[in-house]
Amino acid sequence: MTKTTTSAPVLGTRALNRATLDRQLLLRRSGMSAKAAVGHLLGLQAQNVKPPYYALAARLDGFAPEELSALMADREVVRIVTMRSTIHTHTAEDCLTLRPLVQPARDRELTHFRKGLQGVDLDRLAALARDLVESEPRTMKELREALLVEWPDADPQALSVAARCKLPLVQVTPRGLWGRSGQVTLTTAEHWLGRPADTAPPAEHRPTDPARPTPTPAPDATVLRYLAAFGPASVKDMQTWAGLTRLREAFERLRPELRVFRDEQGVELFDLPDAPRPAEDTPAPPRFLPEFDNLLLSHADRTRVVPKEYWGRSWQGNQAYCTLLVDGFLAGVWKLNGDTLVVEPFGRLTRAQREEVEGEGQRMLATLYPGTSYDIRFGTVVQK
Repeated sequence: MTKTTTSAPVLGTRALNRATLDRQLLLRRSGMSAKAAVGHLLGLQAQNVKPPYYALAARLDGFAPEELSALMADREVVRIVTMRSTIHTHTAEDCLTLRPLVQPARDRELTHFRKGLQGVDLDRLAALARDLVESEPRTMKELREALLVEWPDADPQALSVAARCKLPLVQVTPRGLWGRSGQVTLTTAEHWLGRPADTAPPAEHRPTDPARPTPTPAPDATVLRYLAAFGPASVKDMQTWAGLTRLREAFERLRPELRVFRDEQGVELFDLPDAPRPAEDTPAPPRFLPEFDNLLLSHADRTRVVPKEYWGRSWQGNQAYCTLLVDGFLAGVWKLNGDTLVVEPFGRLTRAQREEVEGEGQRMLATLYPGTSYDIRFGTVVQK
């Protein structure tokens, strides 16, 4: 993290919290459409099927899960591996712009599988994999087995990871639709969406071989969008969000048009000049968020949302829990257990806070499961 000795204004933890919640549509529910919200937020974490629906239910006024499901069925939003090598739900437009931006991280990811890919021509692998998934969507098992015919001595997992890293593979529907089930089946984003990825060079300067990577697009526009959704933020914050390195140059290019602050540790923070920065005493209602919500994962310093005493309390091993915000900060976890919403706070809630949490829980359930009756129970304090 870069520290500055200038006289830039200082933003304390609560000020950063309220600013970030405002950008994240969590101080008050927004009237945005589901598609506009997915775009504004630069995508929603989607390791599992339901989290994007929970994320929008917490943020949008009048949201119905069928709205996002219809967008997915109409190919206006898609599920694809992008930031931090995790699956995100993106608008079609962002799928085609953000995936090329994070391609260097996917290339670095491949270096962890070098041993299992000895003797494998990665450009040929990409071309073969593209032909396979564009002839018909394939499961990872089908893709892996087909590639093993060409490279029988390679590690099977490494082959499938290489295909995922080299190509922008989207999960086709019905996977991801609300109330539907379907295994993960893949094709390329360009094939599914019927248009090419947005990359920097003009068509006449792009490689003719579709397996060869094109130059990475400049990140400047994405820096501005990141600040609109997650700012004020440091260079390292955005690098954490994107899973990229070397973004300092883009921030420096944009510095003349940005405002500069610092946090209480002296770390330099950038922001859009006219972005909302509410007073730190602005009320923040409770919110039920899904596991891996980007609010909790998109800054190098997460104390703006996660109190230090609760660090690591929202997951255990590979298991992540759905999270509860109270007064804008992580305050507990929750789960649906049959017909009961079980809320497990980390600390003691006041009577007023419990009533607000219960009311928010009822609203969340009515939004996602209308006509279904649920009980709400406060469980024992989670210890770890």
